[in-house]
Amino acid sequence: MELILKEDIVNLGYKDDIVKVKNGYGRNFLIPRGMAILATPSAKKVLAENIRQKAHKEKQEIEEANTLAEALGALEIKIPAKVGSADKLFGSVSNIDLAAALDKEGHEIEKKYIMVKGGMVKRLGNYEAKIRLHREVNLTLPFEVIAEKKK
Repeated sequence: MELILKEDIVNLGYKDDIVKVKNGYGRNFLIPRGMAILATPSAKKVLAENIRQKAHKEKQEIEEANTLAEALGALEIKIPAKVGSADKLFGSVSNIDLAAALDKEGHEIEKKYIMVKGGMVKRLGNYEAKIRLHREVNLTLPFEVIAEKKK
């Protein structure tokens, strides 16, 4: 089944992409939730015209994403966490914590666009996260998990 995506869907595609999915996934999940529409010939023509009109705006968005990527690359992110014995954390550090740390630095990025390698961090140390700023602009951001200072 061919569908046109109406929003970005992780591990499937980006908004306005034409994707092939299994019939049940499209009919029972994507279409009822308004995430996609059927890729009929007329819908494809409308999509092509919309893409042509958005080309200029898209260039500007890519430039802004590249600027943001440079700014984020210059940051040194340190996330404090409570630590037990042998550098094990109480709980874990995930994309939510990284999004909060970036927000403190003045860069608001939604947590769904941040992927911490391994899912969650459970020990002190240096790690990396992939941040998707635009469909064509991705960034690998290094960060460090440090011990929280005791009061």
